[in-house]
Amino acid sequence: MRAMKTARPFILAFIMGITLALQAIAEAQADTERYGPYPANYKEIVTQWLNKQLIDPDSARIEWNGEPKPADLGKSGEHLYGYLVNLSVNARNRFGGYTGKQKHAVLIRNGAVIKGLGFGY
Repeated sequence: MRAMKTARPFILAFIMGITLALQAIAEAQADTERYGPYPANYKEIVTQWLNKQLIDPDSARIEWNGEPKPADLGKSGEHLYGYLVNLSVNARNRFGGYTGKQKHAVLIRNGAVIKGLGFGY
């Protein structure tokens, strides 16, 4: 009888641990549905996108400012979900001079850039 009383807290902790683990799995699946899969290869995705956006992509010096984070960049009740990547870029402009380090961000969803921020368009 005494052993049963001693085991109760361990059994309760075990059940709570399993419940929390299952809840975390369910939230991760919901996040994938909302934001798309996590872009593990985000540097490659952004670099390929920048190659199409910059005047002289070969001159680009990219500084990555953190890992991708889930974000909603929608406006007026419209949602635009994805993973936000912050970066700084220093590249040559059409006159051949470097622009200096410029802060930018891109939103990635399903392996593609769906929105660029800070690019002047």
